[in-house]
Amino acid sequence: MNDLSLLRKDPVAARRALVSRHPRWGEALDALLKLDESHRALLKEVEDLRAKRNASSQEIGKAKAAKDEERAKALMAEVGKLKAEMPAKEASLAESEKAVRAAALELPNLPDASVPVGKDESENPVVRVCGEPGKPAFKPFDHQTLGEKLGILDFAAAAKLSGSRFALWRGAGARLVRALGNFLLDHHAKSGYLEIHPPYLVRPEVMEGTGQLPKFEADMYKTVNADGEKTNTLYLISTSEIVLTNMVRGDILPAESLPMKLTAFTPCFRQESGSYGKDVRGVIRNHQFDKVELVWITKPEDSLQALEQLTRDAEGALKALELPHRTIHLCTGDMGFSATKTYDVEVWMPSEGKYREISSCSDCGDFQARRMNARFRREAQAAPELAHTLNGSGVAVGRLAAAILENFQQADGTVVLPKTLVPYFGTDKIAGA
Repeated sequence: MNDLSLLRKDPVAARRALVSRHPRWGEALDALLKLDESHRALLKEVEDLRAKRNASSQEIGKAKAAKDEERAKALMAEVGKLKAEMPAKEASLAESEKAVRAAALELPNLPDASVPVGKDESENPVVRVCGEPGKPAFKPFDHQTLGEKLGILDFAAAAKLSGSRFALWRGAGARLVRALGNFLLDHHAKSGYLEIHPPYLVRPEVMEGTGQLPKFEADMYKTVNADGEKTNTLYLISTSEIVLTNMVRGDILPAESLPMKLTAFTPCFRQESGSYGKDVRGVIRNHQFDKVELVWITKPEDSLQALEQLTRDAEGALKALELPHRTIHLCTGDMGFSATKTYDVEVWMPSEGKYREISSCSDCGDFQARRMNARFRREAQAAPELAHTLNGSGVAVGRLAAAILENFQQADGTVVLPKTLVPYFGTDKIAGA
C-alpha cells in the first residue's frame, strides 16, 4: 500500500508515475484522493465534536463547584445532545476509513525513478545475456513431446486426476523435479539464505499483506470450513513469497537482524484466470507447480542494491546449470502490482527459439511492509520504521526441468544432464522413466 501522505503531498508526481503503468491508475488515484479528502473533513468534524464534548464536560464540573446549577444544567443538556450525535458520526467515520483503505489497497506501487517508462513487454530493455544458445544439428522436441517420448511426463494421467493444466511427472521425471529442488536449496544456502518449510494454507490477511488480496482473488484457490457458526477461510499459496514475507508481519525487528534472507521450496497454486489459451502445452503455465522462492527483508536504503544481488542469485542457479539465459528490466507498463522495480530472468527454450521467463525479481519498497505493519528499529530508543521487502523466484522448478530437457536433449532422444546436477540426480543421463 502506498503512503497516503506522500500521495497527498505531490499528487501530480504520483499521478504521472501511476499513469506510466496504465492510464486507469490516474483515475484510481483521483478517486482515492477524493475519498481521502472527504474522510479527513469528516475526521475533523468528529474530532471537533469530541473536543467540544470534553470541554463542556469539564465546564460542568466547574459550574457545579461554583454552585451555578443553571449553567451546569445547560451544559449537561449540550453534552447530552453532542453524545446523541456522536454514534452516527463515528459510524460514518469508520465506514469512510474502510472506503479509503479499500481504495488504497487497489492502487499499485509507484515505480522507482530508475524504471524505464513503457507500455508493455515489448519495451523491456535487455540488461545482460549469459551463455550462447546451442545450435543442435537436429530439430529439438519441445519438453512435452520429449517428456512423453521418454515416459517421464504424463499429461493424460494428470487430466484424468485433475483436469487440464496439471502435470504428472513419472520415474526419472519425478526424480528430476526432486533433484532440482534440492540443488536449488543447497545453492542458495551457500549464499546465506535460511531455508524455511512453511504452511501452504494461509489466512486472508496474509494474502492481503503481500498484495494478492483483494486485487487478485480470482487467481487464488481457497478452502472454506464451517465450524458451527464460525466460517474459516484459508487460501492456498500462489507463491511462497506470501508466507516468507509475512513471517515479519506485525514485528519490530532489530536493525542488526537485517538483511534477512529466506528461501523455500513449495508447491504453488494459481487459477490462471486471465490466461485462457496461453501456453496450453507442457508445464510453462500450470495450475500447480513447484518453485524455490527467495525473499529479502532490508532497511530502506539497502533495498535497491539488494535487488541487484537477489537477481544475481537467481541468475547464478541457471549459470551453475549451464543454461543460456538473459535478464531484462521490466518497464512501467509490465511490472507486477506490488513492485517498485523488477528484473525478469529468462531461460532459452530451443523448441520455441526464444527466451521464456523463469524468475521475476522485485523490490517492493515499503509497499508490502505498510500492509503488514512490518517494521524495524535502528536503535533501542528510536521510532520504528517500515522495512523494505524483496522477492524473486530462485527459480521455478517445472520451467527449469523443461529448460533442461530441451537444452540438453540428444539426437537419440536421451537427455544428458548438466554436471552440477548429476550428484543430486544419481546418473548423468535420462533415457526413460
